[in-house]
Amino acid sequence: MNVRRRLIPAAAAASLGLGSLTACSSDSAATGNTEKFDVVASFYPMAFLAEQIGGDHANVTSLTEPGQEPHDLEISTQQRAQLEEADAALFLKGLQPAVDEAVSQTGIKTKIDAAGLTTLEDHGSTEHEHAGEGEEGHAEEKGHAEEEEHARDPHIWLDPVKYAEVAEGVGKAFEKADPDHAADYKKNTAALVKKLNGLDGEFENGLKDTKTKVFFTNHAAFGYLAERYGLTQEAISGLDPESEPSGARVKELQQEAKADGVTTVFYETLVSDKTAKTLAKDAKLKTDVLDPLEGITDKSRGDDYFQVMEANLKALQAALGAK
Repeated sequence: MNVRRRLIPAAAAASLGLGSLTACSSDSAATGNTEKFDVVASFYPMAFLAEQIGGDHANVTSLTEPGQEPHDLEISTQQRAQLEEADAALFLKGLQPAVDEAVSQTGIKTKIDAAGLTTLEDHGSTEHEHAGEGEEGHAEEKGHAEEEEHARDPHIWLDPVKYAEVAEGVGKAFEKADPDHAADYKKNTAALVKKLNGLDGEFENGLKDTKTKVFFTNHAAFGYLAERYGLTQEAISGLDPESEPSGARVKELQQEAKADGVTTVFYETLVSDKTAKTLAKDAKLKTDVLDPLEGITDKSRGDDYFQVMEANLKALQAALGAK
């Protein structure tokens, strides 16, 4: 394995729920003295998998710093060097174009694309058709749909079942790339999948009986979660969290809030909450956080994937009127 100085975000070095992760450490020259299975992950959900599965045998570096919006990531020269020196790259093709390009240009032997380990779906336009929409609205929706025709929804980690599928694939890739520790990778993967299955059960039971099935969110990150648990996501913007909604879209959401008994507009921690809070104020709705888990910061409602997902469940239960 490559021996080098490791640059690891502090949040990624924390213990993440399935035992102490001694493979990860803070930025220190002394950390380059032992050999590890060196994995460069594109952003938090990929780093979390690598840490959980790699355990003591892996050194995991995240290209996306805590608090950085992953969609906007640009790869530095230093990060390109990290990729070249790594034993494996774990990324999610389609989410971060800069990462996709950088990985494709490196000679790294093990390239693990999480998008190829499960089935990505096209959740279409965020705007749903409703009776009484004008031709202008349909034309705008059609144009938006055509623009994102090939944009498969990458937010698979927000569905515990799909995330478990990816975990199993990552585990197998680690076993193949580092056969000396294959037994441990297999064991760690099984433990992680079991925990994800338990989380799936919590969501299924917690959301099966609610007053409404519709929730409003800042950007369309929760399509898989909504589909898994019989909910309807209505996003202010599309898959891009920085895109601005049209006036017609905002008006449509205001009308739908009344029709579907929506109580809450969800926003997130890594992008501006201005539009969500404005919509909530105009429609006399509450606001709350629904975290797309693209990174862990001091604003996150938890220290790791499982804690934040459980906080998301509680937020959804409150907003949807779980019984």
